[in-house]
Order: sequence, then structure tokens, then C-alpha cells
Amino acid sequence: MGIAFDYAPERPEHIDAILNGLDRYNPETTTVFQDYVTQQCEDRSYDCYANLALLKLYQFNPHLLRDEPVTNILTKSLTVFPSPDFSLCLHLLPSYILSPPSSSNNPSSNPTPGDAPLSEAVQKLTILNNLLSGAKYREFWQTLDKDDLYADLIADVGGFEELMRVRIAVTVGQSCREVERGVLEGWLGLTGPQFEHFVREVCGWGVDDTRGTKGMVVIPINKENEAKGTVVKEEVKFEQFARVIRRAYEQPA
Repeated sequence: MGIAFDYAPERPEHIDAILNGLDRYNPETTTVFQDYVTQQCEDRSYDCYANLALLKLYQFNPHLLRDEPVTNILTKSLTVFPSPDFSLCLHLLPSYILSPPSSSNNPSSNPTPGDAPLSEAVQKLTILNNLLSGAKYREFWQTLDKDDLYADLIADVGGFEELMRVRIAVTVGQSCREVERGVLEGWLGLTGPQFEHFVREVCGWGVDDTRGTKGMVVIPINKENEAKGTVVKEEVKFEQFARVIRRAYEQPA
């Protein structure tokens, strides 16, 4: 059996009690959930079910919405890709936040809801999510490094880059047996000794410098990347065709 969607081993008892009772719809619990989001960012834990509950409270009580918890929830959800958590969180946000910022250059024009800083932040994080979903890992790191706003968005999430590299490595390990070193360096956003340490010590993979232009990274066989032949075997009993054969010999009326 798979892990239940609402399961989080690090969830505090008081949060669990709120989620399993009517207080999860009580606006007064908003601050409790917001503090819990901050805790997740600090200790690298993750609780999608509780985060969705906070976004649902914002949906019912728009006046309580705060930018920082929203961006932190979205940023944390990126660290568990390829799960659909980012999309789940995104669909609980109001439409004016999801709209792209206005492109009007007229300084005297009235600001639209899409011009809000939260809307821009959500658009930026959506770009990162789309790159991850398309396995464009090199572009992900390039995009992350080229805009100072991204640095502000991930600043509150402890170990964000390390968590992302682990998730990328897990995905690569499920689909590849060997990867060119230069390619994997781009996917992980690391080079030199840092790359060597991450690949060998964190991932437990090997590096063969004698192959290719820069060498090859060798990934041990696991149940996901092992090539297995599929044999389809069907057992059909003769009795199942008895009626068909009998009809073939019947005389037409």
C-alpha cells in the first residue's frame, strides 16, 4: 500500500488535532498554521495536508491572506517534485493572484490585482515548476540564478538547493543507468569537488573518468532503472471457445 496523502510523520499533535476536527475551518487557527509553515521551512519537514488547509482558510477568509506563507508553501512544494503538490496549492489561490502582472508602461495607470508582488512571485515559482515538470533541470538552475527575486523567495526555505538536488538525483536514478558527467553537472548545478562529493557521498554513485570527454557517472541498478523483458502469457481454456466453434458448424436458418 502507498503512503496516505494526509500522512506526515513530523506533524505535531496539536496540528493533527486541528486537521482532524472542525477547528480546521476556524479562522482563528490561521496563525497556528502560519507558524507551522515557518517551522517546516526551518527544520526541512513537509506537510502538504496542513499547508492545503491553510490555503483553504485563506480562500474562505481573503482578508487573512499573507504573502509570505503563500510563497513559502509554494516553494516548499517544489522540493517534493514530481508530486503534484505545487499544482494542488496553486489551484487554491484566488484568480487575481494567478493572473500575470500587467505589462502597462503607463505610470499613471491604476494598478491591477495582477500587479501585486504576490502575483509576480507566484508567476516566478510557476516558471520553476514548469521547468521541473519538463525535466529541464539545467534551465531550472540558470533561471534560479539569474533573478534576485528567486533568491528572496527561497531564502526562508532552509536547504532549498540541496533538497532540489536530491529530488533531481532521485528522478535521474529512476530513469538512467549512466549519465555523461557534463550533462549531470548541468542538471545538478554543481561542478568540481562539490559535484564529486554530492555524487559519491550523497547519492552513492560512481564516476568513471576514463569514458567520454568528461567521464561518465555510473548509477547502480535499482528496481526502477533495471531493464527487464516483459513476457505476456495468456491462458485461454478450450472450453471458452466451445460456443464459438459450435456456432461455426451450425446451419444457417
